[in-house]
Amino acid sequence: MTKATQFVLGIDVGGSGIKGAPVDILSGELLAKRHRIPTPQPASPDQVAATVFELVQHFNWNGLIGCGFPAVVQHGVAKTASNIDNSWIGTNVEVVLSQATGCKVRVLNDADAAGMAEMKFGAGKDQKGVVIMVTVGTGIGTAIFSNGQLLPNTEMGHIQLHGMNAEKYASDATRKRLKLTREEWAYRFNIYLKEIEKLFWPDLFIVGGGTSKKFNLFSEVLTIKTPIVPAMLLNQAGTVGAALHAYYD
Repeated sequence: MTKATQFVLGIDVGGSGIKGAPVDILSGELLAKRHRIPTPQPASPDQVAATVFELVQHFNWNGLIGCGFPAVVQHGVAKTASNIDNSWIGTNVEVVLSQATGCKVRVLNDADAAGMAEMKFGAGKDQKGVVIMVTVGTGIGTAIFSNGQLLPNTEMGHIQLHGMNAEKYASDATRKRLKLTREEWAYRFNIYLKEIEKLFWPDLFIVGGGTSKKFNLFSEVLTIKTPIVPAMLLNQAGTVGAALHAYYD
């Protein structure tokens, strides 16, 4: 596929899958069906870079790439490692992926990427005040916006709940591991949201990640005061947001 100025390959690195698709950053639309490859184990720099290269080859891509990554990312460098190998910590993700693909790659936290897409094209569009995107999947990610401006790398999925990391208590992976019903899991998620609500008093919560597709199955259990809606871009938000970040960075 030939890259035009407004087209960027968006890639979303997750704990269970690495997904990508070319994105028209002016409309937020995917230009091809999103392609998914299972996240390698261990998810080390060499292994992940090889998988990203496989995605690039799938789309015959040779232009700009944006990548959402499950870590705190400062100036291209991973400072943490969530649901990927710890060997990423201290690694310049942009350099590793650029060298592997032969393309210019820009990287940001995966939840921040999803939030950017929702604020531009989805449930957060034109929203004022404080908006918090919560992505639920293998882990829990957060993106916090104040009047549309991102506060990067908030990582509020790692606050403590009942003596454990919040994403170990209320992620979708935990739901599956403990074989919880959606309702049972939603009680846990509600406790998590109440903690975030107390800290930030947001004007809107947006639920993203794979769980957003099942929002109608658990929304009635939630008792928070803040309005809460599912992400409009569903689990494509990370792909679109990564492309937006690369284009505007």
